[in-house]
Amino acid sequence: MTAAWSGRPLGGWRVLVPRGGPWGHGVAADLRAVGASPIVAPMINFAPADDAAALEDALRRLADGAFDWLTLTSATTVDVLISQQAVVPSSTHVAAVGETTAAALMAAGYKVDLVPSEDNSAAGLLRELKRFEQFGPELRVLTLRSDIAKPVLTEGLIARGHTVDSVVAYRTVGVPVDPQIRADVASGSIDAIFVTSGSVAEQVQEQLGPVPESTLVAAIGPRTAEDARGYGLRVDLIAKGRSAESLINAVIEVANARRADGSDGSDGEY
Repeated sequence: MTAAWSGRPLGGWRVLVPRGGPWGHGVAADLRAVGASPIVAPMINFAPADDAAALEDALRRLADGAFDWLTLTSATTVDVLISQQAVVPSSTHVAAVGETTAAALMAAGYKVDLVPSEDNSAAGLLRELKRFEQFGPELRVLTLRSDIAKPVLTEGLIARGHTVDSVVAYRTVGVPVDPQIRADVASGSIDAIFVTSGSVAEQVQEQLGPVPESTLVAAIGPRTAEDARGYGLRVDLIAKGRSAESLINAVIEVANARRADGSDGSDGEY
């Protein structure tokens, strides 16, 4: 890690942010505010779904009021709704997997009726939806997802007797990083790498692994950490919440601990 510390919490830290767009650049701004030098290098991108007709048909039926619930398990799905000029009628409730997705929905002018209070995952959303089942014998649910998403929510709702239309809204594709970034990671000159999803973890491991022990690999939540390990990526730090703020605060805690004991190295998982 860079030895010189400024007066800010992450002064001297170089942090790789592997997502671009508004989210990535917003995180970069937050990192600069606490003294870090962010490197924004998108490692995944999103492509249109292979079956565009199925998506268009689902969104048409959504606008016509065919569903009781619309569920979204990523902020990227909100971008799809925007690009398709999707209409969500007042009769349809909207469930978001976490605060990031909920914030994206609200910024786009959509309502949010449900966000899991603790477990920001498809499994957590499935548990939260259970309390609404008392209002009717069967719910009609539209789940919009990526092509690589596990069908946890869809299968769980179907098992409880509900009618679910599970539609691929977009495909996730890897993006090659600049060779200089690979060299910087290999040399240990990147102090931390943010891992924000399983698909990001896969690309970090494939393109940058094995990550040097001196580089802090920080996952945005337990589910992302589990997925990362499944791809063989070491995880040193797990943020308590699934937000950029939580991730940055977790790294700040590590930086403060290192300053306190004068250590420039990682002692393992935090």
